Amino acid sequence: MTDFDLSRRIAWVTGAGKGLGKAMVEALANAGATVALTARTEKDIQNVASSLRHSGHNALALPGSVAKSSAVDALVKQIVDEYGRIDVLVNCAGISPVFKRSERLTDDEWSDVLGVNLSGTFNCCRAAGAHMLRSGAGSIVNVSSVHGTTGFPRVAAYAASKGGVEALTRALAVEWADRGVRVNTIAPGYFRTELSEGLLSSKWSDTIQSRIPQNRYGHGDDLAGAVVFLASDASRYVTGSTMFVDGGWTAH
Repeated sequence: MTDFDLSRRIAWVTGAGKGLGKAMVEALANAGATVALTARTEKDIQNVASSLRHSGHNALALPGSVAKSSAVDALVKQIVDEYGRIDVLVNCAGISPVFKRSERLTDDEWSDVLGVNLSGTFNCCRAAGAHMLRSGAGSIVNVSSVHGTTGFPRVAAYAASKGGVEALTRALAVEWADRGVRVNTIAPGYFRTELSEGLLSSKWSDTIQSRIPQNRYGHGDDLAGAVVFLASDASRYVTGSTMFVDGGWTAH
């Protein structure tokens, strides 16, 4: 079980202020990692970091947007200046679906979702990955979705962005494997979070839940084992993979 120990790792988590990002920050911290948290809303990550420090964990809150490469470069510099390295990156920052018919999507809606979900993920992989490659070790965990693999109405931009994240993961995994950096993806199903609450409380709720074999929505704790596994040495021979945490959604 020592392979799951993250007590000497520096982990950077984006989208860490709430929902799935917050849950994964807590999981990594509980496994021993020192965590750097990024989100656009400073109050959210300050609250999470404060709670972690109160529980005896080492946490650093760094507000910022992943959509701009210059901002990402500055964030990575702050982490490396503070801790000397980055061992783990979890890319959870993202925009939830613009839930509308595809023929009605505007250029701005499409660009905004792709800009954060896909380009933002690449910005962070590139910046943090450069440091990992120099040290010869590192684990990157990108966050996709079941809709990166399976179709669903009214989520075209979101699905395209997450499918792109999975393709990016495989490309980087192949390119960086011989230099010690692993890149994998977690693809969650439907979880109850602040971002999803509107949809899961709408008329679509019964349709969505009926497609989940476990017949329930996910909870933040359901991601803990997956992210710790992929971040740790327990997954040392795993790269370029997508791990579905979806209650069986993609098994259909």
